[in-house]
Amino acid sequence: MVKPSERLTQLRGLLARYDHRYYVLNDPEVPDAEYDRLFGELKTLEEAHPALVSPDSPTQRVSGAPLKEFGEIEHQLPMLSLDNAFSADEVRAFDRRVRERLGRETPITYSCEPKLDGLAVSLRYEHGKLVHGATRGDGARGEDVTLNLRTIASVPLNLLGEAYPRVLEVRGEVFMSRDGFARMNREALARNEKIFVNPRNAAAGSLRQLDSRVTALRPLQIYFYGVGLIEDGNLPDSHSQILGCLRTWGLRVSPLTQVATDVAGILAYYEVIHTQRATLPYDIDGVVYKVDALAEQRALGFVARAPRWALAHKFPAEEEMTTVRDIEWQVGRTGALTPVARLTPVFVGGVTVSNATLHNIDELLRKDVRVGDSVFIRRAGDVIPEVVRVIAERRPIDTKPVTLPVHCPVCGSTVARVTDEAVIRCTGGTSCPAQRKEAIRHYAARRAMDIEGLGDKLIEQLVDAGLVATPADLYGLKVQTLESLERMGKKSALNLVAAIEESKKTTFAKFLFALGMPNVGEATALALAEHFASMVALQAATLDEIMAVQDVGPIVATAVRTFLDEKTNQQVIADLRAHGVHWPDVVKKTSGFQPLAGKTLVITGTLPTLSRMEAEEMIRAAGGKVSGSVTKKTSYLLAGSDGGSKLQKAGELSVKIISESEFRLLVL
Repeated sequence: MVKPSERLTQLRGLLARYDHRYYVLNDPEVPDAEYDRLFGELKTLEEAHPALVSPDSPTQRVSGAPLKEFGEIEHQLPMLSLDNAFSADEVRAFDRRVRERLGRETPITYSCEPKLDGLAVSLRYEHGKLVHGATRGDGARGEDVTLNLRTIASVPLNLLGEAYPRVLEVRGEVFMSRDGFARMNREALARNEKIFVNPRNAAAGSLRQLDSRVTALRPLQIYFYGVGLIEDGNLPDSHSQILGCLRTWGLRVSPLTQVATDVAGILAYYEVIHTQRATLPYDIDGVVYKVDALAEQRALGFVARAPRWALAHKFPAEEEMTTVRDIEWQVGRTGALTPVARLTPVFVGGVTVSNATLHNIDELLRKDVRVGDSVFIRRAGDVIPEVVRVIAERRPIDTKPVTLPVHCPVCGSTVARVTDEAVIRCTGGTSCPAQRKEAIRHYAARRAMDIEGLGDKLIEQLVDAGLVATPADLYGLKVQTLESLERMGKKSALNLVAAIEESKKTTFAKFLFALGMPNVGEATALALAEHFASMVALQAATLDEIMAVQDVGPIVATAVRTFLDEKTNQQVIADLRAHGVHWPDVVKKTSGFQPLAGKTLVITGTLPTLSRMEAEEMIRAAGGKVSGSVTKKTSYLLAGSDGGSKLQKAGELSVKIISESEFRLLVL
């Protein structure tokens, strides 16, 4: 007679295999009735022997109680965004940049895949078992949605085979098919419940349910598209081969992935997928190209939020016709006035649009948009809706051209036209409430100083009440003052004061970005921080010295120098430092000797004092390259405790193995 524990193991193995065939391979092995019979037998056995229930059993996909709130998971390797292209010329320019950076004239091989319109997630497997999963969040931290991910049938609770790494972090996209979305909305209507606008919103909302039992009822699916962190394991040398490994391990990968050997090939792939778009069972908004060779990916590296080796080629934007009800001017943090069209609401690109940007005065005048005009509105993905063109034949007789404002619509200060720029600016500076609000909003943003709880409405109140005029004033706010504001209780006030205090600990790059210097994004802020290493050095730098920073040209350098010369800005920086805003010392980048130039290092095991990311940063700062696998070309294997198979491989190939202390001597 078969023991209960043995039968439980058999049933779990069978059901896992059938799940893989049904949800991943789309090739059912047994009828639904047989699957249901086995599932029922497993459930009955587990109820009779509760001590034998394991967390990775197919019966345990759904949690029993709702969460009060999601926790956060820090991504050990950031989940980055992708740069976008909207034309073949932009794709060719991307390919040209890739070849130039690699110093190659021969064609580049790319891995191509559809760009799903869903929600990006990261899942961590240890010893083949699903440990946790998170949303992309801000790229550094995401929401812990482990319980909800477990309810998705195409997410394996256990990897197949045995050749996977000890730790495997995989990235994927959670989405909802069109049929599943339509069925879910029909059922919601029958229950007189709210329906979702589009499949993407439905997928995102379903994955963020605090009660995983609700998520389990939603028709969610997933495709995996890449790997993040791995430990104690080897992967192939190309992205396309890695996708093959994921399939082998039971992770669902898009069947439409393909390798192209040059830029003509990826453009041909785009056209094929574009023609198939309407017939696919799920929504896509473009395709993604990735340099296939991992060594070339590492050589290309990253800018602040995106890899240089990947590109999202978006499909043509969706357009609709509507009418312009008004044209207003919004004031940004640098005083720039942007024309915005207020529209008769229209459904386009999956959302209802009532406002659209006109970009700047040159665009406004070139398109000659007027109040009362019928216009085409375009929206592509998450891009801000824009007015594409006016339908001239529908223009009312009494329309008049838009006149540029002479005074700021917020503070009444004089508006000045910037020479050689398509910009008009309010000259009120920090005396303009709109500029104050935008500057503080930018300073508090997650990618800047990350002050949780300081939202738009609260910023409006603080500025309008005269409590905050500059970012430095935030650090003087008291709990008693905050709790007297509308919709602010004592607990919220305490939390906000704590968040403001916590923001004092930052990095030099984030501080520079948070200051809101014109034309200084995250990548430029990081370059300035690494080049000058201190605020004192940057403030003392000449225009030519600022232009010496990588990727900083005369326009950006002038903007930085002008910002730093303004006495008001100097005072704000001084006040922020006086309030205790600080950051760790920055190791200044130099063009001098780099001890690891031309060397390739592999890291294995747990280092005594350095995290893996810190060690990788030190290697790159010293001019070296980081690889994930040991080969004949590996210069050193940096080994900590529990090094695993890489130690054996290094021994076989006579690769020198070094400790952390030896590594530190190398990079001095």
